[in-house]
Amino acid sequence: MSSTIGTTPARQGLGGRLAAVARVVELGPGRVDPKILTEAGQLLLRAGDRLKLSPEHTVVALAGGTGSGKSSLFNAISGLELSPTGVRRPTTARTHACVWGLDGAGPLLDWLQIQWRHRFARASALDKGESGLHGLILLDLPDHDSIRALTDPEADRLIQAADLVVWVLDPQKYADASTHRRYVTELAGHDAVTVFVLNQADRLSPGELAECVADLDDLLRREGVENPVIVPTSATTGRGVDDLRAVLADAVARRRAAIQRLEADLDRLVRRLTKAMPAEGVPPVAASVDDARRIGLTDALCDAAGVPAVGEAMENVYGVRSAEWVGWPYARWAARLRPDPLASLRLNDLKDEIRGLAGGAMSAQPAEVDNAVQALSDGLTTGMHEAWRNAVRDAARSRTAQLPQVLSEELTEIAPRLDRVPAWWRLLLVWQYLLVVLFVAGVAWIGTALAYGVFEVGRIPEGLEAFGDPASLPWVGLMVLSVLGLGLLTAVASRNIVALGAAGERERLEREMRRRVAAVAQSMVIEPVERELARYNEFYAALRAVRG
Repeated sequence: MSSTIGTTPARQGLGGRLAAVARVVELGPGRVDPKILTEAGQLLLRAGDRLKLSPEHTVVALAGGTGSGKSSLFNAISGLELSPTGVRRPTTARTHACVWGLDGAGPLLDWLQIQWRHRFARASALDKGESGLHGLILLDLPDHDSIRALTDPEADRLIQAADLVVWVLDPQKYADASTHRRYVTELAGHDAVTVFVLNQADRLSPGELAECVADLDDLLRREGVENPVIVPTSATTGRGVDDLRAVLADAVARRRAAIQRLEADLDRLVRRLTKAMPAEGVPPVAASVDDARRIGLTDALCDAAGVPAVGEAMENVYGVRSAEWVGWPYARWAARLRPDPLASLRLNDLKDEIRGLAGGAMSAQPAEVDNAVQALSDGLTTGMHEAWRNAVRDAARSRTAQLPQVLSEELTEIAPRLDRVPAWWRLLLVWQYLLVVLFVAGVAWIGTALAYGVFEVGRIPEGLEAFGDPASLPWVGLMVLSVLGLGLLTAVASRNIVALGAAGERERLEREMRRRVAAVAQSMVIEPVERELARYNEFYAALRAVRG
């Protein structure tokens, strides 16, 4: 059975992977299981502390259950009676540490919280022939299954902190469920920094020992330990102790156990992260909302705010009001004999009507606003993990409660002034009344010529002789018809020009309203969504970096 720890080369970039974990912890709240984030945060703290402490020392923890002979093995490796031993009850109340090469080990032992009275150093005279262990800090942990362990989890803490863990098992309880379920299975993937010692081998015959080792190897592989290192030992007879020392010396010599332990912890964290938040097959997501979806959102919000209705009403009202200014006066006067169309359309106060239209539509259609925002988030999150779909949706809806009111206020600011009269309308009104005067004057001229020139009803007043000449009738009649035709032509042309102007004004108004709606959508919906999309991309980039 192999007696050396796996020597798979450690991956480079531990610092980069830890930085990526920090980014995952920063970006993960609300998306990742809090327990995993807590574990990641603890790993960052532990890694930061360990990397600042002595790289020349390798912390090896002897862990095991009651009666496994862990303390006896500790004494056998150190060559001293440092840790009390017992047969039927746990005797190691506090962790004992034996240090080969004390220089620089103090801060590391302080971090491990090893009490001063339980720290031991190998004297130089006793270290003769054991230079290969220089830099080793060997810990004898309290039994993990003792009554005391239930209230003082010192063993658990040091199993997490040690660079290399040596599990001391005995032939009777090597398959103990508490050890395998609580520790071995959880530490699957830590092959490079885990050693299994089958102690008390002197109690077994060679055949029984080989069978136990084979059974333990099979059990460990089924639990996820790909290349288990198993060392049979006997603290009583000294069998296998030198083999275990060789394994420890190899780990100490390579000075890689601390890095390998952190990398193994990172790998375990990655497995938990990718199980909760799969990284494979994650759809690529653009950092910004595409133009098509921006336009779609703007269109939907414009419909919800009643922008098309405002434009249409403005165009209609513009045309109706123009009739008061650019229509043929005789037609207007005749129209007054009929019911007032403005009254029937309830357009007496059109400015207030239009100004209230946007606000009324918004307050009445919050569901349409919500549907528009929901459609945007649904289109962007196809294929995303549910946690991120919810996050993008919440970002999109983060300000929907204020969105209708803000839209209403923005549109009210640019509501059209329906009482505004263009200057050319006023000039045209003057022209139309001039034609009316000419028409009336022509009719009067014709009447005078007929009365005094044709029917000779009396003597024409002095000074008006020219108006009584019957010979002027054809010319005056032609003038009257020309004035009438010019007035009608002017009215028709003006109405056409007004219609074109109304369409242009509607287009300008709707364009400005769309611009305002698009600006509100950008600040209140799209920007929060884009921040969440950026967070999504950064999270998965960090997750891939953690994987190394």
